[in-house]
Amino acid sequence: MRLGASASVRINTRQYERGLRRYVGRMSDDVKHAVDRTRIDVQNEARRRAAVDTGRLRSSIVSRAENSGRSVGYVVGTNVSYAAAVEKGTEPHDIFPKDKQALYWPGAAHPVAVVHHPGTRAQPFMRPAIEMTEIFFRANLSQIRGGR
Repeated sequence: MRLGASASVRINTRQYERGLRRYVGRMSDDVKHAVDRTRIDVQNEARRRAAVDTGRLRSSIVSRAENSGRSVGYVVGTNVSYAAAVEKGTEPHDIFPKDKQALYWPGAAHPVAVVHHPGTRAQPFMRPAIEMTEIFFRANLSQIRGGR
């Protein structure tokens, strides 16, 4: 999966396992399940926060688990080329024609040689979702403790 904008999270489960071992016998599987549930929560939060025009950005947000030994984690991202511009905004910039001598769009009074774009404000969706990782993870762990 090639990602235009992404964020990666790695959770050290050892500290959580020590504190929770007295509550749960098979902690490793339960913690992995909590991390996986957190991955889905973060993915859904990013989708919920994503700006919507056509819905392409929102529907492109995906996640995958990355587990290696005792380290579990995940990546949440999108392969939409303009995702970073939505997340971070853009500075004022000029737009020039690529293949023609002028730019024209429906509603324009006449063709123009350059458009002075004022830039766009940031509409963060990925960072706020990632920042909620600890909240989601703690909630998912408490369901493990509460469910036993």
